[in-house]
Amino acid sequence: MKVIICGAGQVGWQIARHLSGERNDVTVVDNNPDLVRRATDTLDVQGIAGFASYPDILDRAGARDADMIIAATHSDEVNMVTCQVAHSIFAIPRKVARLRSQSYLTAIYSDLYRRDHMPIDVVISPEREVADAALQRLAAPSAFDTETFLDGKAHLLGLTIEEGCPVVNTPLRQLTDLFSTLRSIVVGIRRDGTLWAPDPGDQLFVGDDCYVMSHADDIRRTMEIFGKSVKKQERVVLIGGGNVGLTVARQLEARAERVRAKVIEKNRGVAERAADVLEKTIVLHGDGLDATLLAEANIDRADAVLCVTDDDKTNMLAAVRAKAAGCPMAIVLINDPTLVPLMGPLGIDAYINPRATTVSSILRHIRHGRVRAVYSIGDAEAEVIEAEVLSTSPISGQKIRDIDFPEGVLVGAVMKEGKVVKPVGGLRIDEGDMIVIFAMTSDVPEVERLLQVSIDFF
Repeated sequence: MKVIICGAGQVGWQIARHLSGERNDVTVVDNNPDLVRRATDTLDVQGIAGFASYPDILDRAGARDADMIIAATHSDEVNMVTCQVAHSIFAIPRKVARLRSQSYLTAIYSDLYRRDHMPIDVVISPEREVADAALQRLAAPSAFDTETFLDGKAHLLGLTIEEGCPVVNTPLRQLTDLFSTLRSIVVGIRRDGTLWAPDPGDQLFVGDDCYVMSHADDIRRTMEIFGKSVKKQERVVLIGGGNVGLTVARQLEARAERVRAKVIEKNRGVAERAADVLEKTIVLHGDGLDATLLAEANIDRADAVLCVTDDDKTNMLAAVRAKAAGCPMAIVLINDPTLVPLMGPLGIDAYINPRATTVSSILRHIRHGRVRAVYSIGDAEAEVIEAEVLSTSPISGQKIRDIDFPEGVLVGAVMKEGKVVKPVGGLRIDEGDMIVIFAMTSDVPEVERLLQVSIDFF
C-alpha cells in the first residue's frame, strides 16, 4: 500500500511509524524540514518538505499512484484543501482528514455536504475522540485506561495492582480455576516500564499495570477481583471549557441518569460560550488552580475531576490540587507522553493521550482485512485489534490452542453469532466470528497475515 502522510508532527509520525513498520510505501510531507528530517532519519519512509496542499508537492510525493492520503497537519484548512487536491487532480482513492473546528465538523458530518462538496472519506475529530475517551474513563473510574470492543459487549480495562489485591502473586492459569465463570482475561502486563503479553505461568505483583479484557456484564466483578471499587460518578468537575470540556459536559447532560457537572474555564469568552450552550451545567469563570474557586465548585464533594485544558502542566497541577482538596478521582489530558511516569507519584488516577486516541482512530480506518477497531496501547507499544474472521483466514476452523500466534499475541475475546464468549484454548474460531487480539507492535504484521491481509481495505 502506498500512503502519503501530510503532517510530520506527533500524530503523523506515529502513523508513519506504524505503517512503515508493516512494509508499506510511506511518504511524509511537512513544511517544516526539521520534522521531515526526523521522520526520514528514524523511520523507513521518504520525506518531502513543502506545503501539503500544493499540487506540485503532492506530485513529488507520489500522489499519482498513491492508495491513500492522510491529512494530519495542524491546520483544518490545509487538511481539507489537501483532500480536495488529492481527489480532483490525482484521484487518490482513500482520503482521511483530521479536523478540529466544530463549525467544519458540523458541516462535513452532513452526508449531503460531504458527498457533493468535500471529498473526504474519513473525518477524524481529536476533540470528539478525546471526549469519548474521557467518558469511558469516568465509566470505569478505578481503571487508568479503558476502551470498548464488540459493539460495547467487551471492555479493555487498564488496572494497577495495589496492596490487598486478591489475585496478587497468583499464576494467571489459576484465575480460571478460582473464577471459572468469570469472562475476563489478562492480555497485557507492564512491569518496570516493560509491556508484554503474559504466559499462563506469569503472576501479578504489586505495582504492575495490567490490561484485562472483560465481558461488559462482568466488569463490576472483574474490578472487585482485582481489588478495585466500583462507584457511580454522580458529581463531576471539569477544568477546561474548550472543545473537549464542552463536548464532555454536553454528553453528560444527555445521559438518562443524572450527573451533576460544573465547568471551570479561565478564558471569559470561552466560559460565556459554554454557559450559552449548556443547559444543566454550572459554568464558573476563573483559574482551575485557584483553591478558592475549587472550593466554590465543591471539589471536596465531587466524585471526579476531569482536567482538559490545552496545557499539560495546568492539568496536572489542577488534578493534584483537586485531590488535595478531597476529590477522590482525578483524570487529566496529557499531550506529552514523557509526563506520564509522573502520574503515579503525583497521585493522578488516569490520563488521556490525545495522540494515542487519534492514532487509534486513524489506524481503525486503514487496516487490511475486515478490521473494525484498533486501539493503541501506551507509546505505540502494542495494539488491540478487533476483526472479523474470513473464510480465507489461516485461523478459520482452528482451535485457539492450535493457532500459531507469535509470543506477543493473545486472544482477548470472541463473539459468535452476537454472543461474547471467553477465549479458552479449546474454543474453535469460525468464519464470521469477531475476534479481539492483543498484539505487541512488532507482531502486528503477523496478526494481519493470520486475519488474511490480502483482502483489499477499500
